[in-house]
Amino acid sequence: MPGIDRAIAEHRLSLKPGVPPIRQKKRTFGGEKQHAIQEEVEKLLAAGFIREITYPSWLANVVVVKKNSGKWRMCVDFTDLNKACPKDFYPLPKIDRLVDSLAGYSVMSFVDAFSGYHQIRMAKDDEEHTSFITDQETFCYKVMPFGLKNAGATYQRMIDTVFKNQRGRNIEAYVDDVLIKSVCAKQHLEDLRETLDTCRTYNIKLNPLKSIFGSSYGKFLGHMVSARGIEANPEKIQAIQDMKPPQTIQDIQKLNGRVTALSRFISKSSERCIPFFKILRGGNQAWNEDCTKAFQSLKEYLLSPPLLSAPVQDEDLFLYLSTTDNSVSAVIVQEEAA
Repeated sequence: MPGIDRAIAEHRLSLKPGVPPIRQKKRTFGGEKQHAIQEEVEKLLAAGFIREITYPSWLANVVVVKKNSGKWRMCVDFTDLNKACPKDFYPLPKIDRLVDSLAGYSVMSFVDAFSGYHQIRMAKDDEEHTSFITDQETFCYKVMPFGLKNAGATYQRMIDTVFKNQRGRNIEAYVDDVLIKSVCAKQHLEDLRETLDTCRTYNIKLNPLKSIFGSSYGKFLGHMVSARGIEANPEKIQAIQDMKPPQTIQDIQKLNGRVTALSRFISKSSERCIPFFKILRGGNQAWNEDCTKAFQSLKEYLLSPPLLSAPVQDEDLFLYLSTTDNSVSAVIVQEEAA
């Protein structure tokens, strides 16, 4: 695959000076995992994403993780290499702002790049630093791999450059999540044509099997968006509904993380979850009757979460505050006549 021109985007490691290279001791895999590694390596070689290398200075192991489908996925353990790279502070968009900007649009397309990260090349001098070892051979990446530090920042920079004339107008993008938005079907055809022309100009390849075109409803950055407004992701709600009462600190931390992901859809979330927070703050407290009641109340509330909508221009907005001994909550409301 040709990939994006280096003048537009390429990934550089910018290794910290004086950091000695690390060669990880080879790990052994067998059975299904070994077969998955061999299969993935053959695919990467055929696509021209990796090449064989001799005498590498940095060397990482592959790791194999099971996907939701039950199949195995090969990744590379870039832990040591990532520690030697400074952080790229290129700003990523605010997810809440991106999601809020979609409210009210009636037609949307959710596009997925084909092997998105692999469409960006590694800088020539940095290719050998991405070396990894398998039972077959040692290889290095010619393109930007997953798991590499700052890969997301590099991809976002490319997106911002390529779609600089469309971002905020008819496109919203967070790294490799790209959404085309339009107020009507006729306009959407023009917006799609403009987007596809841009992709063709910069040689960005899309995956039609993972893209959705001309939809009125869909998932974007963990939220459900439509012309009606913004809704909570039902999968995240179901994850809480399926939870049993926490038994350990780790269980409560998991619950807290799931509540945080849905906090904008939960009225007075801090007050509702005070019993959980008290346990996480330390002390000798344990899961008690108050926690059980709060947990059950939370589940009942999430059976009918609110719909968030964009305000109508020039209409009055009202700020409502709720204060208790433990928290302060606020909501901005646009009232409609009955």
